[in-house]
Amino acid sequence: MATRIRLQRHGRKSYAFYSIVIADVRAPRDGKFTEKIGTYNPNTNPATVDLNFERALHWVEAGAQPTDTVRNILSDEGVMLMKHLRGGVRKGAFDEAAAQAKFEAWKQAKDAKVAAVVSKNAAAKQAAADARLAAEKETNAKIAEKVAEKKAAEAA
Repeated sequence: MATRIRLQRHGRKSYAFYSIVIADVRAPRDGKFTEKIGTYNPNTNPATVDLNFERALHWVEAGAQPTDTVRNILSDEGVMLMKHLRGGVRKGAFDEAAAQAKFEAWKQAKDAKVAAVVSKNAAAKQAAADARLAAEKETNAKIAEKVAEKKAAEAA
């Protein structure tokens, strides 16, 4: 049976999220599947991926072909790197400990990048909120000034 790792669409119109599934090549996009190995939500920034790493690695090593988008997701999560490193261990290029050390170093660098993106987004959101608050204070001051002028005119 030719298997494929693909996305299965869920959600409402204009707000899709996906299940990452193992399915037969001939099955329809949202049809029957063999196993669900995770979820992918592209609506968040950065995109949220919840993946069963071990099962994804098992299926990739067993020969399941990922679609283009799923291949990018698996690469971002490190599944494809781990497959590559395990191949090096099998060929005798290096041992399991060296492979695990390389993977951990890559994972830490990736986590640092993601944390930087998240903090940058949070800072931009805070700056936008501060700008809106300053604009609102300025508008309120102008309105209060006009009200004070009207009251002064009425009192005179």
